[in-house]
Amino acid sequence: MIVAYLRVSTGKQNLANQQDEIRRFAESRELVITNWVTEVVSGKAKEKDRKLGRLLKRMKRGDTLIVTEISRLSRTLTDIMGIMGKCLKRGINLYTTKEKYSFDDTINSKVLCFAFGLVAEIERNLISMRTREALALRRAEGMVLGRKKGSYTKLQVLIENRTAVIEMLNEDRSIGDICRHFGLSRDTFAKFKARYPTVQKAVEEKEARRTGTCPGT
Repeated sequence: MIVAYLRVSTGKQNLANQQDEIRRFAESRELVITNWVTEVVSGKAKEKDRKLGRLLKRMKRGDTLIVTEISRLSRTLTDIMGIMGKCLKRGINLYTTKEKYSFDDTINSKVLCFAFGLVAEIERNLISMRTREALALRRAEGMVLGRKKGSYTKLQVLIENRTAVIEMLNEDRSIGDICRHFGLSRDTFAKFKARYPTVQKAVEEKEARRTGTCPGT
């Protein structure tokens, strides 16, 4: 089975360019596309929540997956690495037409996968480091992180750490995890979210990434 996978983020975008490019690539390699899989979904949505996840479950050793760009698989490097690793482990060939990446059973592909994996790990560490630095800066400025006695309310904890909360949501940390981190309840978080549109937006975007839908729909 040779599958062409095409993805756009919105219904207003055109898939024709991706189709033409994949056709030219297949012809140059004398490959015959047996399945075309298209979907309209954000690249931040998890692979398991998309057609791509169901597609990979059906594919077997020796099958081929073709995309125009590596970013068609995901906008998150960590997810891309997971998909690439799954293909390599199961013997599924993966080709990108623009970057000319070839992920198959060759030693060059394994080296390339290792390089991508290293970059993904660095990216995770940088996100974590930025979060720690933001919290450290707030401490240096005299802000108290966590609960404070007296008139210092639980809601105030979130208000003063609003930027850090948004960063945690962008990292796909759960609301329960954030509440545990700051030692407060979901009700308090709900009041906080209702007060700040930027937080509400971050929550909606996080939910959209999880479900593969557009925020606000």
